[in-house]
Amino acid sequence: MIRHNVPPIFDKSSKILVLGSFPSVKSREQAFFYAHPQNRFWKVLSVILKCETPNSIQEKRDMLINNHIALWDVIQSCNIVGSDDSSISDVVPNDLEIILNNSNIKSIFANGKTATRLYNKHILPKTHIKAISLPSTSPANAAWNLDRLIDAWSIILDYLV
Repeated sequence: MIRHNVPPIFDKSSKILVLGSFPSVKSREQAFFYAHPQNRFWKVLSVILKCETPNSIQEKRDMLINNHIALWDVIQSCNIVGSDDSSISDVVPNDLEIILNNSNIKSIFANGKTATRLYNKHILPKTHIKAISLPSTSPANAAWNLDRLIDAWSIILDYLV
């Protein structure tokens, strides 16, 4: 079993929660979200939020907090081969109560099909908050170019008002 080693990012003013599935090998090494240089998460968010693409962990954290976005993953621990979401088994979900009870979360978004499926199976029965599924920002999702991702992810702006 591999345990999640990245704490959630949120504060009292967070309005939306974005959930990935489980950190990639690169993200586990750096102990921060979406650390793989080809993952388009930070680029997509920076374009949508009209700010510079953050580079450091502190800049990434600040961008999220300043824009009322909470970030975590569905899975607390699991078996996984490398970073391959399709190999995930023996899922233990994260308890989202720490975020939901200490923020102003109104909507939850899932980054990709795996995060959506695992959220619906393991967490939705507890939260009763339907997650809005967004296309994965992973480089493995080659069917979606950057422009299409930005267009699809722009929906989060409607929930940050």
